[in-house]
Amino acid sequence: NILTPIMLSLQMLKEECPDENKRKMVDILERNTMRGADLIKQVLLFARGAEGERRTVQVAYLISEIGKVTKETFPKSIEVRLSIPRGLWEVTGDATQLYQVLMNLCVNARDAMPEGGILEISAENLFIDENHKRMNIEAKIGPYIVITVADTGTGIPPEILDKVFEPFFTTKAHGKGTGLGLSTSVGIIKSHSGFIDVQSEVGKGTTFKVYLPSAATTETQQVKAQELTTDTGNGEMILVVDDEASIREVTGAILETNGYRVITASDGAEALSLYKEKGTEIKIVLIDMAMPVMDGQTCIRELVKINPEIKIIAVSGLIEKESFSKVAKQVNTLLNKPYSSEELLKTIKDISG
Repeated sequence: NILTPIMLSLQMLKEECPDENKRKMVDILERNTMRGADLIKQVLLFARGAEGERRTVQVAYLISEIGKVTKETFPKSIEVRLSIPRGLWEVTGDATQLYQVLMNLCVNARDAMPEGGILEISAENLFIDENHKRMNIEAKIGPYIVITVADTGTGIPPEILDKVFEPFFTTKAHGKGTGLGLSTSVGIIKSHSGFIDVQSEVGKGTTFKVYLPSAATTETQQVKAQELTTDTGNGEMILVVDDEASIREVTGAILETNGYRVITASDGAEALSLYKEKGTEIKIVLIDMAMPVMDGQTCIRELVKINPEIKIIAVSGLIEKESFSKVAKQVNTLLNKPYSSEELLKTIKDISG
C-alpha cells in the first residue's frame, strides 16, 4: 500500500517532466521503488517458507538494468562497462533473486575500488562439455549462460579466497555491513541449479562468474526495453475501491488521464452503495481485498449478487492472496500490489474485451 502510490506518482511525474536530467532521477526512483516492492515480496515469501516465482528471465535485460543503476549511483571514479552479446540465451528463475545476487557482486566490486577503477559486467552463452564438467563437480553437461562481474580493485588474498563463500565471512570493516552475503548468493544460484566461480589477484582485481542453466538454446534473444502501453479508454466508468486515499487518488488520476471516468469508494459498503446507484454506468470495479468495514471478499460476493456479469479486478498484496482464492471464480483477474500504470491500464484493457 505504501509503495503503490509512490510508484504511480513517479510514473505520472516522469510523463510531465521535460528536463532530461530530472527524468533520469525519476527513472532511478521508479526502478528502485519497483525493486523495493520485489524485495518486500521476497521477505514475505521467505517468512512464509514459500518459493519465489520462477519464469523465463532475459539475462540481457537484467544486466542492462543493473548497468543503469550502477552507472547512476556508483562513484564517478568507477567506470561501468557492459558487454551484452546478441543472441544471448534466457534462463528460468526468480528475476528478483538473480538481480539481488548480481547487484551484491557489483556492490562488493565497488567497495574493492575505493580509489576508482573499472567494473565490467558481461555475459556469454556456453555449452559445458565433459571436460568442463570435470573441472567443477557442480556443473552438468548442457547449455549455460555465464555472467561475469569483474573489477580492477584491491583483490582478495589467496589465503582468504577459499573462505569468501562461507556464512558470515566478510572482508569489510566492522560497521560497514555485509550486504546480501556471498554465502546467500551461492545459495540462490544453487537453487537455480547453477554455481559461482571466483578468481582474484591482489592489486589487480577480482572476477566472479555466475553459471546458470539456459532455458533456451536455439532462439536468438535480444534486450527488450519495457514497452509503454498505449491502452486508453473511451469514457468508460471505473469504480476504484481502496481504503488508502493516496492509492484512490493516484489510480484515479492515471485512469482519467488515459480516457476513463472514475468514481471512488473507501470500503466495500460504500462501493455497494455507489454500484446500486450507478451500476448501469460502471463498466469495471477495481477493488482492494483488504479493507475495513466491509472487505473486498464480502463486497465482491454482494456485487455478483446484484450483477452476475459484473467485471471485477481484485487488487491484492501477497498476504491477501488467500482471500482472493476464495472469490477467484467471481472475478475476472488479479492485479498485484504495487502495480505500475502500464500494468493497471493493460489489465483493464484485457478484461474490457
